Amino acid sequence: MQDPRAYRACLQGGHWFGALPAALQDALLAAARVQRLDAGQRLFRRGDPPSGLYAVVEGAMRIGAVSAQGKEALLTLIEAPYWFGEVSLFDGQPRTHDAFAEGASTLLLVPQSALLELLERQPQYWRDFALLMSQKLRLAFIALEQMSLLPAAPRLARRLLMIAENYGEGESRRVIHLAQEQLALMLAISRQTTNQILNELQAQGILRLTYGEIEILDLARLRQAASP
Repeated sequence: MQDPRAYRACLQGGHWFGALPAALQDALLAAARVQRLDAGQRLFRRGDPPSGLYAVVEGAMRIGAVSAQGKEALLTLIEAPYWFGEVSLFDGQPRTHDAFAEGASTLLLVPQSALLELLERQPQYWRDFALLMSQKLRLAFIALEQMSLLPAAPRLARRLLMIAENYGEGESRRVIHLAQEQLALMLAISRQTTNQILNELQAQGILRLTYGEIEILDLARLRQAASP
């Protein structure tokens, strides 16, 4: 099995991991193990017991929930070098959402027991994990505000910007591997409305639509479109 330390450079491209003390980076990689998922494979389901902290190092993960009637709510689509699963580290409670591999993906898992042992020895590191969680909380508040106050078009543009910037983790990407149906689920707007807004942005030369992908051609003008 591949050594988790082989992914250090990838992870250091992320703002959270890259800012950690070297000793904590070393400890996380020493405790981690590589986990590979096939496309569509479930990592965990809402209600599952906490298993630890994950980092996406290859591929992408879909985070959301499915109702008893089979209706899906897609919250986010995350790619490398994104870390997730920290909420259950703090409260020890079951998982709050479902996580599935969007395509063939590789993760690093730092088991819950290893994290708790590390934090027992080095309690000063709790602040670093709190910063990871506070970043997610900040983004969640922003998304709620946008859902309540913004019309569909600027809300969609802002979400594209957030995804392109990997929710604050790592460098901006120009190609987003995201189907229009998934974007519609994230924003809780109809597929028809999503398609109409995307086609308008494409007609303006701001982006290009291909099957399962959205390529951003003009980031500055997309930022303008994100203004209400």
